[in-house]
Amino acid sequence: MSGWLGLFGDPNVRWILFGCMLLGLGSGVVGSFAYLRKQSLMGDALSHAALPGVCIAFMLTGVKSLFVLLAGAAAAGLVATFGIGYITRHSRIKQDAALAIVLTVFFGVGIVLLTQIQHSGSGNQSGLDKFLFGQAASMVGTDVAVLAVISCVLVAACALLFKEFKLISFDPGFARGMGFPVAVLDHLLMLLFVIAVVVGIQAVGVVLMAALLITPAVSARYWTERLGVMVALAGTFGALSGLVGTAISASGNNLPTGPLCVLTATAVFAASVLFAPGRGVLPKALRRFSARRRLARSLAEPAEPALRKEHVQ
Repeated sequence: MSGWLGLFGDPNVRWILFGCMLLGLGSGVVGSFAYLRKQSLMGDALSHAALPGVCIAFMLTGVKSLFVLLAGAAAAGLVATFGIGYITRHSRIKQDAALAIVLTVFFGVGIVLLTQIQHSGSGNQSGLDKFLFGQAASMVGTDVAVLAVISCVLVAACALLFKEFKLISFDPGFARGMGFPVAVLDHLLMLLFVIAVVVGIQAVGVVLMAALLITPAVSARYWTERLGVMVALAGTFGALSGLVGTAISASGNNLPTGPLCVLTATAVFAASVLFAPGRGVLPKALRRFSARRRLARSLAEPAEPALRKEHVQ
């Protein structure tokens, strides 16, 4: 414990810790609604679609400004979102197939552009390949400030529109009948997904960002039946994953922070599957064992008076 506290005395480690915790918090809150709307693959599609946006932004500007690269990623994510919606609405292709099409096409284009950049004059210095798997160690104070602002915006938007998001997640038809602008709310929620993915690709990368977006929400679902509690738990699990992942990464050499955060979120998910009181595997097994014992006792009890009567006779 004292060793970890000493590591957190390093200002760079503190920046990374704070940034990863904020990323996990915002991703967990927004990812809860993606999970409830059965759009878990949407985060995967949007994160992979962000790669060509990063590459095109670099090719157009020639600078490695984080703001410019993330703006390109956001633009590509929005194009991918509208592409998925267009394919789903104007063809017989289901949403899961449309997600797969957009994911593969955009990611393929991104890999081609990334290869072209790396073979150009400035390719070796661009560092764009870090967006594939993330590089949380490169975050500085300004990056953490951007993460803090965006995470606060994500959490505040979900809190202010909690009732509306809850309604369109469970019963969009009823929401439409009540006069809610379902289409606007859908697009707004999709925009929040895009923002959460874009701000996370620097730390976690386009490959693993979907895991950090969905895994805390799935873990939280095991612990409660109430949506408000689930969203709060998802944010807590996401922040905890950022905290523990950063601590493990800082305690060793050449340990990537982003993948360790994802692995920590996976460990939380495994613990939830095993130990959650309502849905966990072990509590269910204990309840079944207890029920079988009660059933066996109840079946054995009526036989006792009959045995006593025979004994008397």
